[in-house]
Amino acid sequence: VQLQAFGGGLVQTGGSLTLSCAASGFTLESYAIGWFRQAPGKEREGVSCMPSGRYSDSTYYADSVKGRFTISRDNAKNTVYLQMNSLQPEDTAVYYCARERTCRLITIATRKIWDYWGQGTLVTVSS
Repeated sequence: VQLQAFGGGLVQTGGSLTLSCAASGFTLESYAIGWFRQAPGKEREGVSCMPSGRYSDSTYYADSVKGRFTISRDNAKNTVYLQMNSLQPEDTAVYYCARERTCRLITIATRKIWDYWGQGTLVTVSS
């Protein structure tokens, strides 16, 4: 089982980036995929989550990214995407993807819940 997060980079305020989380070793559609971020000196937080469809949970967005970020999934490519628009300096962080059965625990950003994590990709938004 492996998750690879990539697509980060340096962007100016108001710019856009699309992150990708490529999964291997398991069937993506059987799991929820969450995107998390950790800024320097802050705790890791759940940003968005794509449900598996097996449970009655919904796509999740943190209040801080609603209306700006969009999560999507391509089952054929075993990849989940996070389209980030109108980026702000406070979006600067290392972004991770991880898997769980359901999105209901997206606010608990620990390995005790989310069993596999991507390596993280750095997003830097300059002011």
